[in-house]
Amino acid sequence: MEDDIQEEVLSEFREKRLGGWQILQLTAATGLTVYAVWAGILMPGFRRVPLKLQVPYIPASKAQVSNVMTLMKGRSGGIADLGSGDGRIVLEACRRGFSPAVGYELNPWLVRLAHFHAWRAGHHRSVSYRREDLWKVDLSTYKNITVFLAPSVLSLLQKKLLAELPEDALIVAGRFPFPDWTACKVEACIM
Repeated sequence: MEDDIQEEVLSEFREKRLGGWQILQLTAATGLTVYAVWAGILMPGFRRVPLKLQVPYIPASKAQVSNVMTLMKGRSGGIADLGSGDGRIVLEACRRGFSPAVGYELNPWLVRLAHFHAWRAGHHRSVSYRREDLWKVDLSTYKNITVFLAPSVLSLLQKKLLAELPEDALIVAGRFPFPDWTACKVEACIM
């Protein structure tokens, strides 16, 4: 019954021709939607950040999150995700026993989204998402770091990590390797 209704609506839609006014409305609505997504979700993360250090939000896939956890196998203690986005790596690290599990993100909308995901998963008291500039954060207490950032940022970040992290720290870089470091292990993933 429901399929018949859907088919009927689709056939009516196919038969109608869009006039100039409808095309203009459709174009304006699409443009406003794209602008709203840009202004609300993407642009806040770019404010007060030099162009060279800007990183677009591209969520990690389930396979990438799984690969990060595979590389962290056998590790314990605190974990920090630099540029945590919607918080999926931090949330999975918490599920796997890392404590504290902390995500650092500049975009306020993504921090709110991360809090929502943690609340929905029942881990909102176990994880922490902070809207802080990763360049101003003291990372010396962490032995596990995850980074899904652009190559332009990684060359500068490796200096900070070398200066602040303990000798036995493990850094997992997703998507792009650090330019001057050789990986001790690689987990491949088809995106």
